[in-house]
Amino acid sequence: MKLREKAYQSFTRHLLAMDIRPGQFVTQREMVALTGLTLGAIREMIPRLEALGLIVTVPQRGMQIAHVDLKLVRNAFQFRAILEREAVAAFTRRASDEDIAALAGDLARVRAKSERGVTRAVLEEAQAVDWGFHDALIDALGNEIISDVYRVNSIKIRLIRLERVVLSPETLAPAMEEHARIMAAIQSRDPVRAVEAMDLHLTSAQNRAMGIGAVAIAEETPQRAGRRRRS
Repeated sequence: MKLREKAYQSFTRHLLAMDIRPGQFVTQREMVALTGLTLGAIREMIPRLEALGLIVTVPQRGMQIAHVDLKLVRNAFQFRAILEREAVAAFTRRASDEDIAALAGDLARVRAKSERGVTRAVLEEAQAVDWGFHDALIDALGNEIISDVYRVNSIKIRLIRLERVVLSPETLAPAMEEHARIMAAIQSRDPVRAVEAMDLHLTSAQNRAMGIGAVAIAEETPQRAGRRRRS
């Protein structure tokens, strides 16, 4: 693996661990100390981070980590919805029974644990299963370009969650229910219902990130919102 790729992976790992935070300024030498990699590797990584919108270079101040604001929330979730609608429909039509059963088993296992009691370990496992579920749908498209851009957008989504959404017993139950609806549609091989269930889930997640209550979420899916704006 090239040093610049190691630097990128180290940067994203520290970012998601909140060792560096959205809006924070860091210098190249601070990044060297944080990642343990060379200054040359850090310098090679910077243009990639700028192109991906993860940092902005500010003269005399260094690199500023991307802000988490309402614009980022809207843009990241809109892009996510475009990709995941296609992914869940394709997965519903084409995935093997074994792959569907594996995802369903993961979701059922963590849901059963949460019903017995929500501990920090359960919350962390639930978050990992959540991310793994969505990653699996995207990767099943078999398109490396889509998988790569989805992973970058996923970093932004996870930053939003770390800054704005604290996974808790109160948010875990509805999230599990939303995933169960998606899974039920996939298992019944109904792509239209799967897309509708995904829309509801992503709208709910976006509303939580934006601090909007659950009122009327079921009525305001991204597709319905688009039709309302055009009317």
